[in-house]
Amino acid sequence: MVAAQNLGKNTWPGRHAPAHFLCLVLTVGHLALAQPALAQSGAATITAPTPVPDQLALAKLLWSTMAAIDQANKTGNYSVLRDLGSPGFKAENSPTTLAGVFAEIRRQRLDLSDTLLFEPSYEFAPGIVQGLLRIRGTFRMRPTGVEFDLLYSWQDGWTLHAVALRPVATTFAPAQRR
Repeated sequence: MVAAQNLGKNTWPGRHAPAHFLCLVLTVGHLALAQPALAQSGAATITAPTPVPDQLALAKLLWSTMAAIDQANKTGNYSVLRDLGSPGFKAENSPTTLAGVFAEIRRQRLDLSDTLLFEPSYEFAPGIVQGLLRIRGTFRMRPTGVEFDLLYSWQDGWTLHAVALRPVATTFAPAQRR
């Protein structure tokens, strides 16, 4: 585990940043960078440009990922979450490693199933970056929202390639429920 650093919102990987980023987990006022929840094998091999999925497909990807992480956190079983990932994600992350990545979110008892009730607010439009689909934004729930930065690779369908989640205090009105 890398030493804890005080990272502000603008230090998350930018829109055109390399696909290699680390899972962010909140620790007592700081963010700790933990290596496990990403595939470090590089961008997926894509023979033809893969279009950005439509809004329905994006919603399904995002909400199914949040549901999978929530269920893994509630059961302590990260095998399914790992198995839903790309080959690189699986190679880099054991279920035990993933349990460590999400330990602080579990400790805070953050109920990620609440994200299924809210429309995400995207920081920028989801798009293809270095051959990977990137979805980044926030679920503005009260009192604690969730920032997410997700990468998916194309493997006969979009599969989870990397995940970064961060609980954030919400001081504004929540987004509309669907």
